[in-house]
Amino acid sequence: MSRIPHHDRERYGLVARVLHWLIVALVAAQFVLGWTMPDVHRDTQPVDLIAWHLATGAALIAAMAVRVAWRLTHRPPPTALPPLMDTVSRATHFLLYAALIAVPVLGWANASSRGWAIKLFGALQLPALAPTGSTIGHAMGDVHSALAWVLLALIGMHIGAALFHRFVRKDKVLQRITW
Repeated sequence: MSRIPHHDRERYGLVARVLHWLIVALVAAQFVLGWTMPDVHRDTQPVDLIAWHLATGAALIAAMAVRVAWRLTHRPPPTALPPLMDTVSRATHFLLYAALIAVPVLGWANASSRGWAIKLFGALQLPALAPTGSTIGHAMGDVHSALAWVLLALIGMHIGAALFHRFVRKDKVLQRITW
């Protein structure tokens, strides 16, 4: 017999919950910074809100690396979802993970092509993903922006599904990730 209380086996562990909500906060900050920072042009310098956007993006990449490693080594709690809902849930989570990795990596490539240094926690400089002046690196900025809208749509679907489970199905799916 397991020593873990029944209710804890139905929830994500503390590390998974902390990573989830840390990433929520970082992504929320990124969207606010992305919408309020000035447009990036040829001679734009990475200062003020743009510098914060770069730093937050680096933190998001680090948090997602830890989250992916954690997820690969720790099984999520079992669900009692119908097969179709389970499939949609798994697909949506996969797409969220993919977008949460791709969007900041594309931004990093774009910043690299501009010759901007990306530093994790203001100290550890990350390697450039594209050479300065790279046409492909510059184009990644447009893909970064477009994919950010896809990420926002996925987040909206994720939140909508959580609310559906809480208020329509009245099951415990939302409680699995909350405090």
